[in-house]
Amino acid sequence: MDKKTEEFYIRLKGELEESTSWPSSYLYKFIVPTDTEKIEKIETTFDNLGAVIETHSSKTGKYTSVSIEVVMKDADHVIEKYQELSTIEGIISL
Repeated sequence: MDKKTEEFYIRLKGELEESTSWPSSYLYKFIVPTDTEKIEKIETTFDNLGAVIETHSSKTGKYTSVSIEVVMKDADHVIEKYQELSTIEGIISL
């Protein structure tokens, strides 16, 4: 992980710990090139967590937005999911 990415996660963890009482509901938002495999990988990352997942295609159908609302145990678990999904080519975290 590069230094910039590492600093981002450290800052995010601090903000989450200051602003949230854990466990808490957390909303992930991603944009990914429309590809069934990539969307399925995002969805399976949240299997068995009781997540509510919504997907919407862009007007052109080239991209898909994926929103996931899920109760997470703590800030570390929120960040673990971001890191797990960061391996998906073309994914953008919002």
